[in-house]
Amino acid sequence: MSDVGVLSKKRHLQWLIAGGVLLVIVGAVLLPRARDRAAKTGPEATAQQAAALPQTPADWRGTIDYKAFDARINAMMSDRSMEGLSVAVVEQGRLSFVKGYGVTASRNGEPVTPQTVFRWASLSKTIAGALSARLAADGTFSLHDPLGVFDTSLRLPGEAQNSLTIEQLLSQRTGLGKNAYDGQLEDGQDPAKIRGSFGALKTVCPPGTCHSYQNIAYDTISEIIRERTGAPYADTVRRRIFQPLGMSGASIGMAGLTSAAHWARPHRHGNELKLSEAYYRVPAAAGVNSTIVDLATWMQAQMGLRPDVLPPAVLDEVQRPRVATGRPYGRLNIARELKSPGYGLGMRSFDYKGHHLIGHSGGVSGYRSTMMFDPATKTGIVMLWNSDANLPFRFQAEFFDRAFQLPFTDYLDLDSGAPAVTSAAEVSG
Repeated sequence: MSDVGVLSKKRHLQWLIAGGVLLVIVGAVLLPRARDRAAKTGPEATAQQAAALPQTPADWRGTIDYKAFDARINAMMSDRSMEGLSVAVVEQGRLSFVKGYGVTASRNGEPVTPQTVFRWASLSKTIAGALSARLAADGTFSLHDPLGVFDTSLRLPGEAQNSLTIEQLLSQRTGLGKNAYDGQLEDGQDPAKIRGSFGALKTVCPPGTCHSYQNIAYDTISEIIRERTGAPYADTVRRRIFQPLGMSGASIGMAGLTSAAHWARPHRHGNELKLSEAYYRVPAAAGVNSTIVDLATWMQAQMGLRPDVLPPAVLDEVQRPRVATGRPYGRLNIARELKSPGYGLGMRSFDYKGHHLIGHSGGVSGYRSTMMFDPATKTGIVMLWNSDANLPFRFQAEFFDRAFQLPFTDYLDLDSGAPAVTSAAEVSG
């Protein structure tokens, strides 16, 4: 070998040694920092997250007049139907406003904050629909698979479960009467046994052809997901949705609510109600709890801002209306403004004064929830509250009038004496 070759080998060896030393130094510096970042969980992480939230007027940002917006919410909170409320606004894709109002309990309650945990009720269906679409995209099953190929407890009139597809189940087209046998669930009966008894009912339309809102039947998807993933529904939601999105305050089940450091108790007309476990037993239909920040994060993902978790094709499957519905919110004044209502996979859509809106609401005894957003501008509102009040549903229209710079309309109508409480069926059905 020539002297040049020997010299080249020596230099190569020197570079390798130097590079190794550099890697050791870099690792010694960066790895502890990485461990420190990973260790920042619990109260310290919560405090850091809270400090970054737009909770004060100095931090509210966007084109909406948030001081006027805040004043209007305070006026709403003066109504006796309200107890506690948590609100977040995403404007142009950015979290722009977060605030808690009222208290977690009428007796010895604490002020509601962005860290207070509430129930989502039927807003939970948006998780089930999106998770199902994502699993279908991954090849776990097809949205067009008939339910008959799975081992579920659901039985429909005329054995229609053998032909009804997952897509038709999630878009509420079972053909059963609205909210079939919810009363039996509230009386403590096993939801699997209730599903098995649906075969004896009469249908309101041929299965697959019309919208008819369900809770117990809808939760059949939790059985399908458990069968195909080999894990409980709640575990799959946690692994595929909550954890990758950083929804650290989100959970499924009654224990997830009551074990939270700060959680809101259910109320009606200012009186605290007994917490009911009934709808937690249909987790895909009504089992989620979270803070308002977690719900805002979920709305941002539905806006398309987290394609790593919910790719565009998945969002299209979820949000695309498959069937026309009646107008939600019963006789509330906002209902007349929501045109062309449709239902996708656990997700509603409407036209509001020339704008296409997407969202869902929920209601169980003593709790209400809502999420509504404009996918074109990535602007929307989420609210969670611990009473049967209907005022926040009405307030959504006032929010979008502000967001779209439309003339003010008094949807709250606080001085009219109109009933400010609504049933859960009026909200979700």
